[in-house]
Amino acid sequence: MTLNLVKLCVGVSAIEELQAFIDNRIEQRRATGKSQYSWHITRMVPKRRDELLDGGSLYWVIKGNVQARQILTDIEIFTDNEGIRRCKLWLESRLILTQWQPRRAFQGWRYLQLKDAPSDINANEADAVPPELRRDLAELGLL
Repeated sequence: MTLNLVKLCVGVSAIEELQAFIDNRIEQRRATGKSQYSWHITRMVPKRRDELLDGGSLYWVIKGNVQARQILTDIEIFTDNEGIRRCKLWLESRLILTQWQPRRAFQGWRYLQLKDAPSDINANEADAVPPELRRDLAELGLL
């Protein structure tokens, strides 16, 4: 059964900012001949790895709303330079926009059942409402 993760996107105020960060990291990897995947490092390791890698995604909370997701491709456990065990979530580089779903602040990540995940929006829907207007509508509780 597919399972997802949800995580706060700290330091990012808009989807475009997150996409620019991902694109920059991918360009750096491309220049060194490495794979074209993105990643995110966490301290805690998900125990439900098989369910997450069965089509799961990492849903990003930006400014109090789930706004986008990235498909999980692998989960790698490693030890950092300070001897601390970490988890690297390997992700597809493309962001998939979702319906906005309010989410209160929390630490770390949380599991997100498929039935509770916001649905994707297609490119036509995303283009119909400019990002600035989407943010304003969300702040007013109308999205």
